[in-house]
Amino acid sequence: MAHNPLVSIVVPAHNAEVTLARALDCLLDQEIVDWEAIIVDDASTDRTPATIAGYVEQDARFRTLSSCAYSPAGARNNGISTARGHWLMFLDADDWLDASFLTKMLAALKTAPDAVAAYCGSRRVMPDGALTPSSIAPEVAIQPFDTFARRCAIRTHALLVDRATIVELGGFDVSLRTCEDWDLWQRLARLGKNWVIVDEPLAFYRASANALTRNSTQMLVDAEIVIARGFSADPRVKHPASAHANGANPSDGSTASEALAWFALWNAASDCGRGSGSINPQPLRALPAGRKWAREIAKVAFDGLMVGSLSVPAQLAAKWDRFGGALTELITELGKLWDNPAAARRIQYQLEEMLLDGDDLAAPRRLARTLGIRVDVRNPTSTELREGIDQIYAYLMMDGQIQAVVQFGVLGKVTRDHWIELIRNFAPQKEAGADTSNTLAAEALSATAERGPDPDSHFGRLARLAAQARELVRSSAEPAEPPAAPRRARTRHDKDRTSFWNGYFATEDPWNYGSSYEQEKYQRQLEILPAGPIGRTLELACAEGHFTRQLAPRVGHLTATDISAIAVGRARARCGDQPNIEFGVLDFCADTLPGGMDLIFCSEVLYYLDDLAELRRIAKKFAEALAPGGSFISAHAFVLRDNVEKTGFDWNTFGAQAISETLAATEGLVLEQSIQTELYRIDRFRRLSPDDVVAEPVIDHVPISAPIEIGVARNIVWGGARALRRDVARNERRQHIPVLMYHGVADEGPDALARFRLTPNAFAGQMAWLRANGFHAIGSEQLEQSIANRQPVVGRPVLITFDDGFQNFADHAWPILRAHDLTAEVFLVTDLVGESAKWDAGIGPPTRLMDAGTVRRLAAEGALFGSHLATHRAIDGLSSSDLAAELLRSRMFIERWSGRPTTAFAAPFSVTDRRLGRLAKECGYRIGFGGRHGPADLDSDPIDLPRIEIRGDRSLDDFVATLEAVLQER
Repeated sequence: MAHNPLVSIVVPAHNAEVTLARALDCLLDQEIVDWEAIIVDDASTDRTPATIAGYVEQDARFRTLSSCAYSPAGARNNGISTARGHWLMFLDADDWLDASFLTKMLAALKTAPDAVAAYCGSRRVMPDGALTPSSIAPEVAIQPFDTFARRCAIRTHALLVDRATIVELGGFDVSLRTCEDWDLWQRLARLGKNWVIVDEPLAFYRASANALTRNSTQMLVDAEIVIARGFSADPRVKHPASAHANGANPSDGSTASEALAWFALWNAASDCGRGSGSINPQPLRALPAGRKWAREIAKVAFDGLMVGSLSVPAQLAAKWDRFGGALTELITELGKLWDNPAAARRIQYQLEEMLLDGDDLAAPRRLARTLGIRVDVRNPTSTELREGIDQIYAYLMMDGQIQAVVQFGVLGKVTRDHWIELIRNFAPQKEAGADTSNTLAAEALSATAERGPDPDSHFGRLARLAAQARELVRSSAEPAEPPAAPRRARTRHDKDRTSFWNGYFATEDPWNYGSSYEQEKYQRQLEILPAGPIGRTLELACAEGHFTRQLAPRVGHLTATDISAIAVGRARARCGDQPNIEFGVLDFCADTLPGGMDLIFCSEVLYYLDDLAELRRIAKKFAEALAPGGSFISAHAFVLRDNVEKTGFDWNTFGAQAISETLAATEGLVLEQSIQTELYRIDRFRRLSPDDVVAEPVIDHVPISAPIEIGVARNIVWGGARALRRDVARNERRQHIPVLMYHGVADEGPDALARFRLTPNAFAGQMAWLRANGFHAIGSEQLEQSIANRQPVVGRPVLITFDDGFQNFADHAWPILRAHDLTAEVFLVTDLVGESAKWDAGIGPPTRLMDAGTVRRLAAEGALFGSHLATHRAIDGLSSSDLAAELLRSRMFIERWSGRPTTAFAAPFSVTDRRLGRLAKECGYRIGFGGRHGPADLDSDPIDLPRIEIRGDRSLDDFVATLEAVLQER
């Protein structure tokens, strides 16, 4: 009985005398010997039959068949018909395998008994023997049918497959001149069975000028047939998996037309590589134009170029003159099909970068938009640019060694001075950690302005763009009004109480006494007055007399005092028509209080005493100044230092709880009544008479009905704090700083944009958590300074950023931020300020953007602003000139509106490329945010800082977990 081998290898051969021996020798080299090889001579007219005969005579594992199929598909089917092995593979006569192929493939299959196939990676071998990088498709092991419905992801000989299944499927389709292997793998995958991957390049594919894959016309015809089959039922597969019975689902990936367009792209690039002069772009119409596809389109084109030009990556750029014109025309036409020239430019940049990444630049490579060159760092020379080139890719060389690789956008000729500045930055001999690039760029711009630069040089043209931007800003209809001046900072006089309080009253109405919140508090103090007539009353710390005026009609005689003569003067003027008021300057800490008082008022001032010992001393003075039976009324806010677990003001002092406890402990005073809100309490104490009986105090808990203004709200931590800012400032120094990225804060909007939109309640919850956990907000300039100085940030810093500048930031986010004593940096799209987010128009009604007046108002209130460029176009699709122009005019407009220097930008769509950082520095920026995710740290590049996107479709728990993870890093 004949032995059935473990593996049958079918080798079709037609006129293969040159390559066949290499293919068959690789079988003899296999570590596993249990195989048979069926060599099918398909009507060869050269010495192929003689070669076959020699191997058959040498080794009984070789068998031969004669065929007149005149096609690989028919020849392989003939071989299948006589194969005896459990596993089957197909090796073309010009390809070969690694010696470990069978060992590793069979081992993988052994680990997955239900597998129908195993596949490995492969490498192309060019005619000169050069190898391309390994290629493998991991997605085949995950979704084999969805993959093969759209593309052929595996080389013919990179597969070991179950023979019985192939026989059941009918073998290869002989009606297909090309793509017949793809068609069979698609049918095999439709069964829904397991495929296993061997992630190594074990198969080698010889690329040649005579390969069928270079017949692009036939390939496209056959590919269309195979793809159409993949998206419909296939009667040839008798028992398909139910999920695949009706073909691939377009919603799970690309459509059939998109799949064909991807294949057509590869074919077109291959034709370009062969030197075809004109390529029809119409089959590419269905390719996706989105930003995320640019890299993939460039990769497919790159692969097609390799096959068409029979070149490995390191050889392609040198052959640009052969295919560059046709390829650039193809990409340009693709942009026209999409009506999106920026998308085409993005692909061009990506592809040219890939071409130069593998090149040694032994000679200058002048591509369509990029010049690749070597530069001698010891003796750089000026570099002229060909029309259309606006990017340089350079090796900085010393003694034949690459010192640095630089890629940057250029607007014109790169002078020797420009190269010297670049070399100092990228191949530096400077102190570690000292980034001089901003300074050098500024000096270069300044120097060129002073000496009258060559107008065709890079800095000459940049200076011209800057002048145009300044003129545009100057001629803008938007008035350049400075922001409102902030209130003058108060000077502290720690050892001189009078000067300290006069400093407060240097500005009239320093606490906004007329606010609804303060007036409601005044009304409740009047409600707690003792019953009956009140004779002599003393008001301590009367300030400017706002409460004095309301109290006077309720008492017989009122002595209103304050330590500040300025305040007393304003109080006297305010209450001049009240005949029962006597005003005086009094320091109740140092001066003797008048005695025999029926009522003493002392509110909102005892926090300022030095300590509780001084409070106890003053409380005793209050008691002694009261007549027996007299009342003392005090209104003070709750402060976190008294009880960190309850709502309170984040002041570095004691508060209402400590004050009330101290007064209650003062000999002769007893609490009679207390009105308590979540934020403050108003207490009335009585001086006991000898015969008084002490009763339980009346405690009334009441809500706060009045709105709380920002100046008050920003000091409140609702619900208590888990950490106080002053405590973490003493104990913590942070090298990792969370930079949070938000977009919109609104209750409603398009569902497709939910990720980029938080509700006001959700945002308020996040800001409350930050405040309660001791975080303080910083700006990008402070972060940049910390990085430049490698100086950790004190406490718990957070940089809160908002992209786009939506009006809902002003309507919802900004009031919430201010209420939690936080600020944010907003990146504006300056050409669209006052309009709407047109870039989202295809998704739903565009969100309104803040106008310049709103920007000015918010800047005066403490909001920070940076650039989101001028038009919100992704920068990788902009020419270098357009990118520089947007950077310049955006910065200048924001400086006009905000009244302060603008040094930060955030890239639209978080998309960057290698040109952005340097151009941004040359245009006056020091800080940039790109597409990297995570916290910033002291090692971050300040012009390419990471951020943490805060998504609207995530919970508060997710937010907390993200921030706590950063806290763990310190």
